[in-house]
Amino acid sequence: MTEQASFVTPFIINYFHDAPWVAALEILPAYDAIARLKSRAHWQSDVIAGWALGTGVGWWATTRETPVFVKILPRGITIGLSKRF
Repeated sequence: MTEQASFVTPFIINYFHDAPWVAALEILPAYDAIARLKSRAHWQSDVIAGWALGTGVGWWATTRETPVFVKILPRGITIGLSKRF
């Protein structure tokens, strides 16, 4: 839930002005939320909190001046800052 919301939020923020249909990407976290509730895998409060957290992280990552990146590699994780000169 959090992963999907944090993944689609930057696309929506960056491309909504040019292509308003990109807001339809919110269907992906919504579908995931409904599936988790119907399968009784999560409570409603978990789903709402996950969606809010993912959207917040996606917004924060998009609006930061210095973006942070995280890469999951076969033998570990790389976390760093991206800067162009």
